[in-house]
Amino acid sequence: MAGRIKHMINLIVERRAKGNPLLIETTRAKLIFKGVHPEAFTSTSSDDPLLEEKIRAIAAELGVSLDPS
Repeated sequence: MAGRIKHMINLIVERRAKGNPLLIETTRAKLIFKGVHPEAFTSTSSDDPLLEEKIRAIAAELGVSLDPS
């Protein structure tokens, strides 16, 4: 399923920031510092299992659940 990584990144940003513009930018910056540039992925980007694992680890570090809610 193409675009899964973009969806995961968006979930991290949305759930951590909860609409706060400052937290949106801070979360994006943290992702970049950890080697995941949010703007580099689109809904048509191919999904890499290793990158998905890395994003799941980042989500856990940030205290964000990627489970459907």
